[in-house]
Amino acid sequence: MNAAEAIVQCLKSEDVSHVFCVPGESYLPILDALFSEQTIQLISARHEGGAAFMAEGYAKASKKVGVVMATRGVGATNAAIGIHTARQDSTPMVVLLGQVARAFRGREGFQEIDVEACFRPLAKWAAEIDDAQRLPELLTRAFRIAQTGRPGPVVVALPEDVLHEQVDQVTFSKTIVPKPAPNEEDIQRIEQLLQSARRPVVIAGGGIIWSKANDDLRLFAEKWSLPVMSSFRRHDVFPNDHPLYVGHLGLGTQRAIIETVEQADVVLAIGTRLSEVTTQDYKLLSTQKLIHIDIDYDVIGVTYSPHIGVVSDAKEALSRLLNIQLHPSWTAWVQERRGAYERVSSLSSMKRNVNEEIIHILQHLLPSEAIITNDAGNFASWLHSFFQFQQHTYIGPTSGAMGYGLPAAIGAKLANPHRSVVSLSGDGGFMMTIQELETAVRYNIPIISVVFNNQMYGTIRMYQELRYPKRVIGTDLGDISFASIARCFGADSMRVETGEQFSSAFTTALQNNKPTVIEVMTDPNVLSPFLTIEQARGGKQ
Repeated sequence: MNAAEAIVQCLKSEDVSHVFCVPGESYLPILDALFSEQTIQLISARHEGGAAFMAEGYAKASKKVGVVMATRGVGATNAAIGIHTARQDSTPMVVLLGQVARAFRGREGFQEIDVEACFRPLAKWAAEIDDAQRLPELLTRAFRIAQTGRPGPVVVALPEDVLHEQVDQVTFSKTIVPKPAPNEEDIQRIEQLLQSARRPVVIAGGGIIWSKANDDLRLFAEKWSLPVMSSFRRHDVFPNDHPLYVGHLGLGTQRAIIETVEQADVVLAIGTRLSEVTTQDYKLLSTQKLIHIDIDYDVIGVTYSPHIGVVSDAKEALSRLLNIQLHPSWTAWVQERRGAYERVSSLSSMKRNVNEEIIHILQHLLPSEAIITNDAGNFASWLHSFFQFQQHTYIGPTSGAMGYGLPAAIGAKLANPHRSVVSLSGDGGFMMTIQELETAVRYNIPIISVVFNNQMYGTIRMYQELRYPKRVIGTDLGDISFASIARCFGADSMRVETGEQFSSAFTTALQNNKPTVIEVMTDPNVLSPFLTIEQARGGKQ
């Protein structure tokens, strides 16, 4: 077989069922090899950034490696936003990039970039395969690196002439992801520290989700009445309606929720890198005793030096922690903190704006197994503040990448064709990848896109008004009819202004089984659930 055919065989061995791309001349041999492969569906997107977001969303929804292909420098750099997102989200992804022929390297050939130098700061690993005989070794290594330890994106550059060369017959085997476990001494030390606690709290992150340890976490929390908080944009790590759930550590988190961590004396952080947002600008865990469990040695101690640091798969750790013995004295405190969470996360019967109405409607109309993806933007603060997530129902970028929601929804729907998938975007973010709506139409991928249109970059406008009141520059946007654009793409669409109109449109969209856009006209004066332009200009934080 030639090198391109070997690449496809490697994809098959890793159970890859979907590959996302914008086609390019530099890797035509791979496209040709995929033509004859019935087990892998190629999804051709409208932009490499959209394709990379699709692969990243697919990986999160399927718990498999996302695969994206792009051509040389121009395609590669377009895909960079998805690579950065996968890195910050710890999402396993393999990026196959076409490259100029070896004889042209170093001459600033057509669309040439130094792939390894360009992507080394963004990816978990970057390599260029300049010898066809080493392709099986290096590509297998790429899939292993992407999935083991802290997962992440791996970039592989493929010189065009290498793809035509013959390789020795080789048999690929699927990567087996190792699952390190804590030893008995680790468990005993954790048990002793938790036994000394008066107000312990668990901060659960994406490592729980990737190791499929959600049920283990719930059983562990229930056994010892431990309160659980979710790290940034990991809402679905623990059922939000559970009496032990006490909040999400994200952007704009209500003071009452932050106080739960401030009052805690012992924090058990599992499967989280304790990012800037989760720790509220690295200020939140300065006084508590910290137990940090993560699958990656390099994560532990980066932001805070733990009292106990354990390198372990989250599921392996939790299964062993189920056997420790505690004597909970904190039940009343947990009930108090749950009450504090409920007070700030419950919508009143009288909704103050259409944003609140929509979250209320989504809560009641969405099937329990539905998946929500979202862009970055102020519109998401209503979702994060008030929506009650269940397990395995949320996909969002911790990198804060705009344009993520729609393409990620496409990837999630392909991974879970029998589950409803809804993306939420602002008008700023939606316009950045709106072309991928045509991709959804062309492949008949029935996602629902809810677009909150306030004709401005809302998040930046909020900070602009807080820091430079009335000095508005660069944040206003034009009056775009996204419903009209969607119809031109061949999707269903509706433009609504009230909760009643949205409820009717959303019910129809759930039944139509077609790509659908629901454009929601929102009040530009309402910057967040807790702040208006007038309040910002008046100095309210």
